[in-house]
Amino acid sequence: MPKDLSPGICNSTAIRKAARHLGRFYDGCMAPTDLRITQYAILNLIATRGMLSIAELAEALVTDRATMGHNLRPLERDGLITIAVGASDRREREITLTDAGKAKEAQGRVAWERAQQQFETIFGKEDALAMRRIMYRVTTLDLEISP
Repeated sequence: MPKDLSPGICNSTAIRKAARHLGRFYDGCMAPTDLRITQYAILNLIATRGMLSIAELAEALVTDRATMGHNLRPLERDGLITIAVGASDRREREITLTDAGKAKEAQGRVAWERAQQQFETIFGKEDALAMRRIMYRVTTLDLEISP
């Protein structure tokens, strides 16, 4: 890819291009685990926080509930998670890791750590932290959609 291309003027396009580029890199690093980075993020979030509802997962990963449900199906099919009716609200679905899911998350963590290390070595640890802070700020902006 030519290095002399300008960054453009559209913020959304710049973020999407960077996300696709970085996503391909992480997916490539995760390939030996048979997980995509989006699947690993879900498994890791559940491993870290414990049982979560689909709505809580969607909110944490800044996606909608329908997309989250779509992303969970292969994980459930492969026996990595269980989806159960909510204990306090039967309309909710609670997601937990199975033993196989815990093992797959641990395997994925090794691949993720290698990807993270390589990215931070090339991009710079401080720049990577600054990027994550900026992206977090972007996800928390109160943007108003105008007609």
